[in-house]
Parts: sequence; structure tokens; C-alpha cells
Amino acid sequence: MSILTKLRTSAEAGRPSAARRHGAFAPAGFTLLELMIVVAIILILIAMGIGRYERSVLRAKESALKQDLVVMRQAIEQYTLDKQVAPQSLDDLVTAGYLRDIPTDPITRKKDWRVIYEDVVLSPEQSGTGIGDVRSASELVSPFESTPYSSW
Repeated sequence: MSILTKLRTSAEAGRPSAARRHGAFAPAGFTLLELMIVVAIILILIAMGIGRYERSVLRAKESALKQDLVVMRQAIEQYTLDKQVAPQSLDDLVTAGYLRDIPTDPITRKKDWRVIYEDVVLSPEQSGTGIGDVRSASELVSPFESTPYSSW
């Protein structure tokens, strides 16, 4: 046996074996602390995702409300110009074929639109007045535009 081999074996005698140093005999699995950290990170990510999801749903509702208002206002104007009299109710727009159905307000989830009667005449031939505008019946305020939905 060479001197180098003797030195190597005597130096290794005081140290744990390589298998023991690298955890070969350690129990497999995760500690409670590691699991708690992973669960906390997952919960934080879920909370962030829920917030973004709720904001995107509200933006979609606002977009649908704006589109519904544009369509109904165009139908009121077209009805008034064609018939030479403004509609007296939103049902007049449906029966005349200008709207397929009265849309549901995406904010209140009801067909409870607030109609505004005006004495505005759109053409010289117009013989009567009626609905001039339509708005949402919701008294909630848009968090994105800081205005009430009923003012749109």
C-alpha cells in the first residue's frame, strides 16, 4: 500500500461517507415549512388572478352597456326620422322592427332602462315628440371612468 493510499483512507475514516453526506439516508419528502411557503405563493397568485378577472368582467359589462346604448339611440333616431314621430316606449322600437328585443342592462341585469322624453324635433315634418334618449337605471358609479352609469 502506498503512502498516498494510507493517507487517503485515514483521512476518510474521520468523515462521514459520501452517500451519507448527500442525504442518501435522509428521509424523502418536503418539510412543513416548504409546503407552507408553496401554498402561500399559490394563494397570492390566485388572489391576483381573481382581482384581474373581476376587473375584466366589469370592463366587459361596461363595454356591453355602451354598445347597447349606442344601438338603442340609433334605433330611436332612425324610428323618429322614418315615422316622423318619436317612439313613446321602447316596445315601439321592437314592434316596428328597429330592435329585435329590448336588451338587458348588463349592470342591473334587468330590462329597466330609464327613458328620457324630449320635445326635440329631428326634422321639420316630425309631428310628435317622445323618447329622445335612453340611459341605464343603475345608480352605481364606474370605477374606471368615475361617472355614474345612469349618466352615460
